[in-house]
Amino acid sequence: MQQPLWHRLLYRVMQMLLLLGGVLFFRIRLRGLCHEPAEGPVLVVANHQSHLDPPMIGMFFHRRLNYLARDTLFQFPPLGWMLRVLGSIPIDRGGGLAGMKETLRRLKHGEFVLVFPEGSRTRDGKLSDFKPGFCALARRSRVQLVPVGIAGAYKAWPRNRSFPRVNTIQIEVGKPLLPEEIANFDDTELIAEVQTRIAVCLTAAEASCTRVGL
Repeated sequence: MQQPLWHRLLYRVMQMLLLLGGVLFFRIRLRGLCHEPAEGPVLVVANHQSHLDPPMIGMFFHRRLNYLARDTLFQFPPLGWMLRVLGSIPIDRGGGLAGMKETLRRLKHGEFVLVFPEGSRTRDGKLSDFKPGFCALARRSRVQLVPVGIAGAYKAWPRNRSFPRVNTIQIEVGKPLLPEEIANFDDTELIAEVQTRIAVCLTAAEASCTRVGL
């Protein structure tokens, strides 16, 4: 699905600005980018620590990353405009299916989509139980599932703070789970496998935070 040229250019400009800001203010680093699939539909599955997670993860990938965002955020003119330019997908938390259908459409066009299986930001910095919604996306689109662990973002911007504070953030990307591997799991097994892989990435990211002096 081809975006207008100016959308693509603005995305890259925003990506570079976020990268610069992330490195300067959060000493952010991402490891494991060699695991980014060069083509085909990809579902990036990550733990969810703060509002910083989508841009901090997306600014490193070579391929354009599609984000899921709460539909009410699109009602605010500057923010809603920016979300649309960046290719965000509005999600109705009341149970509407439009967001799911649009996500499937983009995946079937071979795009890169970020989802958070926990569904919402962590309340204590730890992994929460995963919701099964990503399983249907993975099976219907025959995607590669790329696990990602992000550490430090919870301390930078926990749920009880209105604005972020300076803190080290580290990200670890794991080896993709291929469509033929996904087919061997039922939903319960797939959730457990993905949660294990994200936990491994999260542990590695936390270790990186310690090494750089969190």
